Amino acid sequence: MANDKYAGADVVSAIPKRQLSEEEYLELERLAPHKSEFYRGDMFAMAGASREHNTVKENLIGELYGRLKGLPCRTYSSDQRLHVDPTGLYTYPDILIVCGEPQYDAKDRDTITNPTAIIEVLSPSTEKYDRGAKFRQYQQLASLKEYILVSHDEPLCERFVRQDDGSWNLTSATGLTGSFTFQSLAVSIPMTDIFRDVEFSDPTRKN
Repeated sequence: MANDKYAGADVVSAIPKRQLSEEEYLELERLAPHKSEFYRGDMFAMAGASREHNTVKENLIGELYGRLKGLPCRTYSSDQRLHVDPTGLYTYPDILIVCGEPQYDAKDRDTITNPTAIIEVLSPSTEKYDRGAKFRQYQQLASLKEYILVSHDEPLCERFVRQDDGSWNLTSATGLTGSFTFQSLAVSIPMTDIFRDVEFSDPTRKN
């Protein structure tokens, strides 16, 4: 994709970019040193994350692992690829939770297609996407029961739960004194455990 900050960008922009097939993307992705999303023929390299982002994600994975042990649900970290089959998006959510037998993409046995819950830890560069276009894509997954957005710089967890009529109901947990509950999993995690070792940019956001 051309960058207008560089000389000759107008000329480069005029050259049509060849669209990749899903099979070509998957083959390139197997050999690539970094992860990329794929949508409508284009690959998009995924940016690195901050220390706070990674701390929140690892806290959640650790807490969920213990609570889901012995239950028919398990977590997958951000190295697990997801295919939103109705839209064609291939992506890597921060955390996937699958209850029951995982189902895999017909083109790739390493790609899951039936998450029960998806967790995205927000960052400044991805928040708009995670709340908007990406969430709209995730909503096309028939298996998805809840979508959780977790802040990296304040104690805030937002839970969107699919209703019987297809709408999504939003509830939030804020501050460090309570717990966050996953409706589809019947699991609760203290907010202090989710945000353990996180240095908030604004100390007043702890409450």
